[in-house]
Order: sequence, then C-alpha cells, then structure tokens
Amino acid sequence: MTRNIQVSELDRQAVEDQQVEIVERKGIGHPDSICDGIAESVSRALSQLYLDRVGKVLHYNTDETQLAAGRAAPAYGGGEVVEPIYILIVGRATKSYEQDGRQYELPVDSTALAAAREYLNENIPELEYGTDVVVDVRLGEGSGDLQDVFGEDEVQVPMANDTSFGVGHAPLTETETIVREIEHGLNGEYADENPVVGPDVKVMGKREGDQIDVTVAVAMVDAYVENLEAYKDAVAAVREYALGVARERTDREVSVEVNTADDYEEGSVYLTVTGTSAEQGDDGSVGRGNRANGLITPNRPMSMEATSGKNPVNHIGKIYNLLSTATAEAVVEEVEGIRDLQLRLLSQIGRPIDQPHVADAQVVTADDIEVEDLEADVTEIVDEKLANVTEITRAAIEGELSTF
Repeated sequence: MTRNIQVSELDRQAVEDQQVEIVERKGIGHPDSICDGIAESVSRALSQLYLDRVGKVLHYNTDETQLAAGRAAPAYGGGEVVEPIYILIVGRATKSYEQDGRQYELPVDSTALAAAREYLNENIPELEYGTDVVVDVRLGEGSGDLQDVFGEDEVQVPMANDTSFGVGHAPLTETETIVREIEHGLNGEYADENPVVGPDVKVMGKREGDQIDVTVAVAMVDAYVENLEAYKDAVAAVREYALGVARERTDREVSVEVNTADDYEEGSVYLTVTGTSAEQGDDGSVGRGNRANGLITPNRPMSMEATSGKNPVNHIGKIYNLLSTATAEAVVEEVEGIRDLQLRLLSQIGRPIDQPHVADAQVVTADDIEVEDLEADVTEIVDEKLANVTEITRAAIEGELSTF
C-alpha cells in the first residue's frame, strides 16, 4: 500500500526562534477541562461497556458535555456552595443492539453518570457530588447514516466517519514545556502537600525574545486559608514553586506572577469553596480549552475539533489529533536534525483511517541538514504509525492517552 505522505520544508522560523510566543494550559479544574475530563471518562466507560457486553465498540459520541456555573459564598476558614454547578452530558450512543438473534439493552445513561461521578470525586475532591454539583445525561440514539459509516461489521481498519483533519507538532519549546510542567506540578506533587491549591490552575506563558513571563491563576480553597495574610503566603509559595519549575527548564530570564486580579486593599482575592471557578459564574464546554497535546498554542496550526468524548474507533476528530501528536513526537525522537515539525493528517469520509487523503509533514531543519536528507526516514515513521493506527483506539479506551 502506498500512502499519500508528503514531506517538505516549513516556510517559517522554528517557534523557538520567533520573537513572540504565547502558550496556555487550562488545568484539570478549569470549567472547560472539567467538561473535557468528564466527556473522555464517559467515552472510555461506554467503550468498555460495549466491549464487555457485545465484544466491540458501538457507535457513540459524548463530546458535547456542558457546564453551567453555580454560585458560592467563599469565606476564610470555609464557605459554602449556594447553588450547585450543573453538568449536562450530551451526545449520541447506541442503547440497544441486536447480535446473533439476541437483543441487548445497554445501560448507557447509568454508565455515563457513574463515570462522571468517579471522575469528579478523583479530580475535584472538594466538590460534593449531588449537592455542590449535579450531573444530568441526555444521550440520544446515533444517526443511522453514521452507524453505516461506522461499519459495525467486523473490519480490521474502520472507515473515517468524517472528512476532517488533525494536527500535531514536536518538539515542545521551552515555553510550552514550562507552561505544561507548572500546571502538572501544581496539580500533582504540590497540591498533594498543599491542599490550599485547588485544581483550577490556569497557566499562560509569553516569551519575548529571551524573556519568559508566566502568569498563573490558582483557585485557592477557602477551608485551608485562615485570613488574608495566609492567602498572601499561599500565593507567594505558588510563585516560588512555579519559578523553580521554570528555571529548571530554561536558561532564559523568567518571571512569574500569580493571581494578578487580586486587590488586597479591597479584600478581593481568588478564594473558592471547591477549588474551581465553576462554582461562581464560569461556564464550560468540551473542546474550548486545551488541544490534544494538552496545550493551547497560537504560534502553531491547531485543529478546532474537540478530542475528548469522541468515539475512538473511527472519529477523525479524536484519532487524527492523537495520532498526529504521537507521530510528530516519534519522528523528532528518532530522526536527528529536526528543530521543528508539524504534521497534518486529512481524512476523507468513508475511506480507511490508515489511508489519509494526505499526511503532510513540514519541517524546520538544523542549519547543516537538508529536508531531502530526512525525507525517507520521516516518511517511513509516518507510514508505520498510520499502519498501526488502531493502536490509538486501544490506548484511548484504556486511558493511556490524555486528550486535553
């Protein structure tokens, strides 16, 4: 099989060399990320339900999950949620299925609710399920046309459900790495020892030349903050931690500011009951935040597809975004001389997903390397990853890949 793989020179500077770079990451407690996380958790649970009951993944999509903010009254030492957050799981799913003369009635809605509850309990622990947050589910039946494209007959390589594209890039720049690692750290090792830090952590990085400025917004949990002085101490500690993370990853000048909207004189600070701004006026939606590689990168091309919640078997908006990211990383790791690579994968509806309409790899090479020197190696790796595209499906169902 000959796939349409193109390798060419990228007609721009490597992002690392550009004068201005902007990078953002919305942490797991951001309202948009909550929707992404629930949608993907429900997706994995439905895939497993179908595999357990009928031996294959049936048609579904849960990538329209929405969050309507609640209302809270935070206070030093502990406040309360006045109106609960409302989360609606929206999409399509196969609820009944006939196989070998047997009719299966599948508990889709209850499976989705259980997955959402488990996800929230694990990742937003200060939210009390059922009182601070209410989760509803409205999953309709799938479109007959899409089910036909999905191909419920046993096939080795599914057909694309849509004419769409995915985009990936590698390697990460210093600014991208810093933004990602600050959020991961604050929501990981740091939060484990400092529960005052809620999971709603948003990190924005800006690089001008060799100066990197990082702005961090952290929802502080009021139960762990005695007074304004304690709040100031918590902010200062976050700043020092973030600065340390950044300085480990660059020799450039770095500055970090935290919760810059605070007004200490007015007593206005980023204090929350539950650790997320969703408790007080910030709504959320799947696909409005991080891309498949966990970052928002306006210096690079990005797909506007929501990756989280989409069916991992044949939905290009999920598969090609995850695959292009993994493939770009593999190429950069295995092929020397690449300073910047972007990979675009375009599908055509009804065409096998291992045969994209085009796989377009564009590279910025080191000064002493020509694109022609790398073309064969890049093509071979892209071809191999496409040939094994169903591995993305398996990894997504088993939760080995992050979608946001």
